[in-house]
Amino acid sequence: MNIIKKLSGILCSALLLFSCSEKNKSNSDHELLILENVRLIDGKGGIPIENTKILIKDGKIAKIGNDISEKDAEIVDLKGKTIIPALISAHSHVGTLKGTTTKPENYTEENILSQLKKYQDYGVLNVMSMGTDRPFLFESGLREKSAKGEIDGARIHSAGYGFGAPNGAPPLDFAMDKVFRPTSVSQIPAEMDSLAKTKPELVKIWVDDFNGKFDAKVKPEIYEAIIDEAHRRNIRVAAHVYYLSDLKKLVDAGIDVIGHSVRSEVIDNETLAKMKAKNVIYIPTLSLDKYAFVYAKKPEWINDEFFKKSLEPGVYEMISSEKYQNDIKNSPNYALNMKSLEIAKQNLKKVFDAGILVAMGTDSGAMPLRAQGFSEHLELQLMTEAGLNPLQALTVATKNSAKALKIDQDFGTIEVGKTADFIVVEGNPAKNIKDTRKIISVYKSGKKVK
Repeated sequence: MNIIKKLSGILCSALLLFSCSEKNKSNSDHELLILENVRLIDGKGGIPIENTKILIKDGKIAKIGNDISEKDAEIVDLKGKTIIPALISAHSHVGTLKGTTTKPENYTEENILSQLKKYQDYGVLNVMSMGTDRPFLFESGLREKSAKGEIDGARIHSAGYGFGAPNGAPPLDFAMDKVFRPTSVSQIPAEMDSLAKTKPELVKIWVDDFNGKFDAKVKPEIYEAIIDEAHRRNIRVAAHVYYLSDLKKLVDAGIDVIGHSVRSEVIDNETLAKMKAKNVIYIPTLSLDKYAFVYAKKPEWINDEFFKKSLEPGVYEMISSEKYQNDIKNSPNYALNMKSLEIAKQNLKKVFDAGILVAMGTDSGAMPLRAQGFSEHLELQLMTEAGLNPLQALTVATKNSAKALKIDQDFGTIEVGKTADFIVVEGNPAKNIKDTRKIISVYKSGKKVK
């Protein structure tokens, strides 16, 4: 009888412990967080909302307004601080950059995770890796784990392996050995079938000669077939372009996304009207063009810790050396690169004013100069230099980029029902876009991650 009583007592204690454990688990699974005294820039383009509250529940935005009161919620006072949506890059590269090199062997789990964490530290929580991924990403399940929030860092999206020209762009020495390089239209269906197995969110085509570095570009009949085959499989296509003449042909061929600025000349109104009618998305990547010449002299940010911490080891020493700066200044394309940026800025303003969807991308991670994380904040500054106001630039980098990646149901703006991805900053980016760099904290799915 005593044994039965003892067993009964042990069982009751175990059940009580289990009940408490489940209760604690339930509480941790349903965390409530109230941010109060917030200046809110919601990403939708309107003026900031001053001194409001935001309720976060289960990683989502549950309510916005001053009539919020939750008994068990954690309260964070953000008086004097501004909240903006987490940034989204619709054109980046992940995994092949390490130190001052861009090589296939750099593409490891450790390197990918490190770079996704870096993007996260800078408040960039979704990135599209534009056509330079490798089989490991798809075989390892990293992309799926990233999407589910099972790994730390930005969520990685992928355009698979991409298509380029034989003996042309993109350069093989930039870890581009997995890019398809068809020589005939007949090869494309099988190559597209192979790519489709990776479930890419976009297909990337490089249509450029890199300022005459290569003798040939992807031929129109090739990229027309690529676009047709991708569309048959319900996959959109993004193109790397430089020349207006290529833009016009690509728009006629049904391209979905322009992945860089047109930099050869200003886009004419007829082409803009056609782009708008066909819902073409435009990603200007102004920072790429800035990096092409800016280190000929010391830019204002060269010794800023916000910049230096984004660099791979050895890059700061490289770009700050007198030899490197002189090499840039004496390069044959130095003047052309400066002119290209100015044309790119003009085209961004024309495209934006024409009502075409502009999304943010930077080409960060493609090479050592294009620092992951910092580039996205520099891009915001360059967009304002092109004539967008700070709120318009922020909308491009959040709401519009989410639309471009077709993830806008969950991301891109701070509104009820969406994932609580946001950045807390000092100052007011609506007045000074550089205030996005004054990061206090980063929240991913309602959890503080920095």
